[in-house]
Amino acid sequence: MMSRRSNKTVALSVSYLEYTFIVPIVGNLIIVLSQNELLSTIGSYTYFIGMDLMAFSLFDFTLSYCNIPWRTHRKKCYIIYAILTLDIIQYFFNPFFGHAFGMEAIMVDGSPYYRLVPYVGQTLHRIAVYIAFFTSLGIFLIKTIRVPRIYAEKYYVILFTMILAGLWQSYYIFSRTPIDRSMLALAVCAILIFYFSLYYRPFKLLDRMLANIASKIPESVLFFDASDRCIWVNNNASLLLQINSDKLESVKHRLAAMFDDLGEGQYNWSSKQVVGSGKGARYFDLKRHYVADANNKKIGSFLTILDNTQEIHRQQQEIYEATHDKLTGLFTKEHLFNVIKNKIHNEKDTAYAIAYFDIKDFKMVNDIFGSTVGDNVLIRVANWIKENSRDNWTYGRIGGDAFGICFPTDGVRLPIVEQRLAAFAISNGTFNQRILMHVGIYHITDPSIDISIMFDRAHLAQKSIKNEYNTHIAIYDDKMRDQVLWGQKISAELDTALKQRQIVPYLQPIVNNNGKIIGAEALVRWIHPTEGFLPPFTFIPVFEKNGMIAEVDKYIWRSACEILASWTDEKSKLFISVNISPKDFYFMDVYAEIKNLVDEYKIEPSRLRIEITETVMMTEAESRMAILSKFRDSGFIVEMDDFGSGYSSLNQLKDMPLDVLKIDMKFLSKAQDNAKAETILRNVLRLSSDLGLFSLTEGVETEDQYNMLNDMGCNLFQGYYFAKPMSVTDYEKLCNEQFSGKKSSN
Repeated sequence: MMSRRSNKTVALSVSYLEYTFIVPIVGNLIIVLSQNELLSTIGSYTYFIGMDLMAFSLFDFTLSYCNIPWRTHRKKCYIIYAILTLDIIQYFFNPFFGHAFGMEAIMVDGSPYYRLVPYVGQTLHRIAVYIAFFTSLGIFLIKTIRVPRIYAEKYYVILFTMILAGLWQSYYIFSRTPIDRSMLALAVCAILIFYFSLYYRPFKLLDRMLANIASKIPESVLFFDASDRCIWVNNNASLLLQINSDKLESVKHRLAAMFDDLGEGQYNWSSKQVVGSGKGARYFDLKRHYVADANNKKIGSFLTILDNTQEIHRQQQEIYEATHDKLTGLFTKEHLFNVIKNKIHNEKDTAYAIAYFDIKDFKMVNDIFGSTVGDNVLIRVANWIKENSRDNWTYGRIGGDAFGICFPTDGVRLPIVEQRLAAFAISNGTFNQRILMHVGIYHITDPSIDISIMFDRAHLAQKSIKNEYNTHIAIYDDKMRDQVLWGQKISAELDTALKQRQIVPYLQPIVNNNGKIIGAEALVRWIHPTEGFLPPFTFIPVFEKNGMIAEVDKYIWRSACEILASWTDEKSKLFISVNISPKDFYFMDVYAEIKNLVDEYKIEPSRLRIEITETVMMTEAESRMAILSKFRDSGFIVEMDDFGSGYSSLNQLKDMPLDVLKIDMKFLSKAQDNAKAETILRNVLRLSSDLGLFSLTEGVETEDQYNMLNDMGCNLFQGYYFAKPMSVTDYEKLCNEQFSGKKSSN
């Protein structure tokens, strides 16, 4: 009944086994106490069938206790069950056939006693029971051998009891002893199975298990009694304190020498402590827990010590790699910005400045000397920064060849820094190369500004001297700030300006060699509601830099198409040249955009001339040439602007699909030797004629220039000598005057 009330998995099998043990014991008692043949016969039947039932339940208990899955060995189990079932059945036929056993009367201690006379059926019964019994015994034996030694105790006690009961029972069978006292062994076996299966707690097993677990965990574990005397340590603790596990007297002394605090007298105490310093520092996590009994009285405590040194070093290495540039060892851009932000936030009374600098023509160093030398240059620059910086300076690599520094302005002598920058050079033993660096400095006046903006301002100052060789330091000033603010202002207003048509096209006439207007170039102007008339140099460079020039160009292209579509009569023969910025190619399909406009306004492509600068061809030259060829194939006329003012080459001129070569008169004005300049100009005009190109000279300001260019064979002219850029209305008025004069002369 106690087995039935247990919650353990094996409890049901134990209860069945306990019930079946009762049957053969009761049968044996009837035989022993009876002096009547019938009662002795009934007792024998009860005894033998009870032995079958006991063997049956013992086998079932063995499977459950030894965790043998019944379904996995289903066929073998059926064989055992079938043998025992057939044995029980054959006893029911014994009264009719007498094949199993009979009874004989004998005298025992002067009293009559009926003893069993075994026949064939009884032999079969013994075989069946022994098969089941030895199968159970074998399972226990195998389990005892296979499990770890600390678990074997729960199996070999029951195994030993089963063997003892089996031997005692076998002795009774083969010795023909009248009284079967082996039932005492069965009773003892039943009680032991009940106890070991449901109530026995293997303290030795638990002790070994806990000791093994404590020895395997990574922490050092130390157990103390109620008097804080160390009573046990695991292997890790022995190694940490350099003691033997059986000599624990020095534990507390060694702990006190190693750690500042051990949490004595505190419940659930924990602490992180560092032992040593520098590279030899070791990091430990300490925890102490107190153990109390049911009455909450302290019975001991245990201390765990985790050596976290490797993990801390790994984390430190990961943090270092995440916050330091791999090549130079300086801070990365992101970490530099965060450190600077915290520094200026926490030290508000200190005046700081931001410095941005890079190496001039660093790409050329890589191209000429190779990336290895380039990397060495960056490392040398980084070392120079470390050597020339103070402890309270913060510095890092922003990217590429750019570096950044945050430093207190007090005590920094810029002339000395200028001298050091002027003398900076690197050497690898085979060459000595001077490295030119320019530095832009921004003095932090508003700490709330984003750090990236501070570096942008320092960068802006640096770019103002990027072409200087004798000046290395520039400081951000109000003029630069105003330029930045102006750029932000007009960029924010561009969308509104386009919608409200504040931005308008101005037309500058283009004339032929007879001085007659044949077309115009569309130039952008901004009629600002508060700033008034804005010339292009006040906003075009800003939009070129931030990419918004593409929106302006699209607007001017559409405006030019609207104007061309509105012109009738004589003006329908005029053309307008529109400019294409190099940035336009990055933001749109230039050909598709302009072709769609021409188709939308139903104008001849030749009337909307495409004007490009030589810088368009400086990147992706092949794809750009293919686009220009598509323009020409579609009937557009392609002009190259400012030929001779930059780095135009004859090779470009040879390969580019052009119709008009536009020459800038600034070429002459900048020349120190006018005779040579005129010779070059004459030959360029002749070359364009020989190549089948029309020539257009812009910037013509005097009659002498016009006559000279005309004599040289120039085809088209543009400049202040003929007319300044003007509104569309004024241009149309000028054209009408020309056309009316032409009619009147005819």
